[in-house]
Amino acid sequence: MSDKKSPGGPCNRKPDAGMRSKEEMMSLILRVAQENPLIRAAVLNGSRANPLVKPDPFQDYDVQFFVRDLAPFLENPHWIDVFGPRLILQTPEAMELFPPTLGRRFTYLMQFTDGNRVDLMLTPLEECAQRCREDGLTILLLDKDGVCPPLPKPSARQHCVAQPTEGVFADCCNEFWWTSTYVAKGLWRGELPYAVHHIENCVRKMLFQMMDWRVWCEFGGDAYTGKYHKYLSRYLPAEEWDLCLSTYACQTEEDCWISLFTLQSLMEKNALLVAGRLGFSYDGETAGHILEYLRHVKALPRDAEQI
Repeated sequence: MSDKKSPGGPCNRKPDAGMRSKEEMMSLILRVAQENPLIRAAVLNGSRANPLVKPDPFQDYDVQFFVRDLAPFLENPHWIDVFGPRLILQTPEAMELFPPTLGRRFTYLMQFTDGNRVDLMLTPLEECAQRCREDGLTILLLDKDGVCPPLPKPSARQHCVAQPTEGVFADCCNEFWWTSTYVAKGLWRGELPYAVHHIENCVRKMLFQMMDWRVWCEFGGDAYTGKYHKYLSRYLPAEEWDLCLSTYACQTEEDCWISLFTLQSLMEKNALLVAGRLGFSYDGETAGHILEYLRHVKALPRDAEQI
């Protein structure tokens, strides 16, 4: 591919022409794929293929183009200009900050000035069958050579909450209580960023996992809490969700202590519920010991030489 105009011609829309509709975007994506001889197939993934997601203007267009050769695309970075004026572009596989993890695939994350966003992945054609089967949220857009396998109706089933084993349940509880001690250590030392990191990335993560399982117990295997548990609030009592949201207040050490103890109360409640529903054992003794330890650390003088 030479450094010429992008396949399908340039995008001539004015920046103030308003947000392009779904029909316009899909037509453009399909036209680019149809007119470029190197692109042999195209699929749509993500939320726009998910029947459980309510459409909104912030939904990305997650698209894969299966191509004969990636090199001509990579040699001409302007080929994506056909999609329209961009606010910002990210190509993760070309960044030094984030080591590539997608093998031979290459991604263009494009936020356009009209508000639309396209996450476009170029994938070697020989990987087509494998990639099409790995995600139940896949809609076939184009297949010039009949290389794509038959695809079932898009389903979010593989992304729904799954029933835990007793071992996984026990590990979640253990990780929650174990990482709670990191929060306490950070707060005693006055290291607020360290403490907040463990609240958000360890303690809360395990609580949300437990809440997912509670949702499974109450609503069954079709329950869908979404990426990063963003739909949990749809399944939990409002007062419990409000209590959970209150734990995001971590501007001071005292805020963090309050949040930590609140998270522990929520964990205890949800873990006991899940254990009761599934017939699992809950290690309440360890939970009690950790809670006592945390209260002790909270009261420990800053100049203490022993715990």
